[in-house]
Amino acid sequence: MTTLIWIAVFLGTFCMMEFMAWATHKYVMHGFLWSLHKDHHHKDHDSWFERNDAFFIFYAVVSIGCFLLWKFDIFWAGLPIGVGIFAYGLAYFMVHDIFIHQRFKMFRKADNWYAKGIRRAHKIHHKHLGKADGECFGMLWVPMKYFKTNKKPSLSKRKS
Repeated sequence: MTTLIWIAVFLGTFCMMEFMAWATHKYVMHGFLWSLHKDHHHKDHDSWFERNDAFFIFYAVVSIGCFLLWKFDIFWAGLPIGVGIFAYGLAYFMVHDIFIHQRFKMFRKADNWYAKGIRRAHKIHHKHLGKADGECFGMLWVPMKYFKTNKKPSLSKRKS
């Protein structure tokens, strides 16, 4: 029974992190900490690192804090919450930094409906260079409209 609770807390944390990432991105990164996020939208620097990477450090510290709360028997759910935050951070890094922005040259040929939808949504987000008027702040779950394809009608339908 306790294993199921730990799994539920882990999965709940992982899913909640998408909401946290969305809210942090919309209200913090495109809000009062735009100065840290701005270099992610304006590639006017030569460094591989961005000031924007500081947000990863913040969530890593929160995750480590949860591990420590569990380790010292202060909070039993610290471990599944910490692992959930870590797992979401890893997924975010894989999708955002590796797959979309190609900080490491991997997954370049991914061509399924999910990959196309995530790329399309992120491209729409980055078309806004300023902190205002942004859209699509999520990462792993984006609105369904980005997954719809613009298929050309088949040859038989065009002749009628």
